[in-house]
Amino acid sequence: MSDPNLNSVITYRAFTADDLAAAHALSTAVRWRHRPEDWRFAARIGEGIVAVDESGSLVGTAFSWLFGPNAATLGMLIVKPSHQRRGIGRAMIEHWMQALASRTLLLHASDTGWPLVERLGFTRIGRIHQHQGAAFQPPLVSLPAGERLRPIGASDRPRLIELATRASGLDRSDMLPKLLDQASGIALDRDGDLIGFALFRRFGDGHVIGPVIAPDSPDACRAKALISHWLASNAGMFVRIDTPVDLGLSDWLEGVGLPLVDHIEKTERGAPLRVDTQFKQFAITSQAVW
Repeated sequence: MSDPNLNSVITYRAFTADDLAAAHALSTAVRWRHRPEDWRFAARIGEGIVAVDESGSLVGTAFSWLFGPNAATLGMLIVKPSHQRRGIGRAMIEHWMQALASRTLLLHASDTGWPLVERLGFTRIGRIHQHQGAAFQPPLVSLPAGERLRPIGASDRPRLIELATRASGLDRSDMLPKLLDQASGIALDRDGDLIGFALFRRFGDGHVIGPVIAPDSPDACRAKALISHWLASNAGMFVRIDTPVDLGLSDWLEGVGLPLVDHIEKTERGAPLRVDTQFKQFAITSQAVW
């Protein structure tokens, strides 16, 4: 018996607020933990397109987020399981490749999605480890002399944007203030100079720590102190953190009770981003917006 889905006509259009419920149902079908509020925030800070079948049902989504004039990230790329392997994902990525042709594009790809992404001209630039759990025991992490953790204040925003931009290579001037409106923050201070920070916010059925920005060091003690702050003050809560493998936090995170549950490839298409060597992004904001 032939599959009727193979013969249905797929159309593409802009994502609207009316698509939120269907998009949430789609992400639930592929076992993503996103809440309707997470979809709403993603749509508020970015733009999306949807794939719709001939019955009017939403069967795919793909979003983009702009960072200054030279870069963008792609994410929230989902195709309904019954409609996969029909070129829908490719068509949505190609839409953004054409619309954002002048920009470097960044996309996190799963193992199954990587072959398609590679065919479209993306290259691997690293890997992200996803850690999560609720039974954690954060250690007390000592900071170098003259450094301390303190609450983030409203006057810190320009410096937070600067650090986030330098560490990620992405212009965070538009996105970070919107993220700060949704998150709590802790700052790392050195003799009155803000040199790092970590945000903590609701996401899915728990909370997420990220981004985490701190000066680079062999033992990553500053990043560990920022992360430990949020773990210690939220004991028993379900917490997730996504960290670049090359920054070496995975073993430590597993040791404090956040097991490794998944990984995803960092990919790039276009001119490489210019990333600061002094500051590192030890945890990303999310797999969509980096």
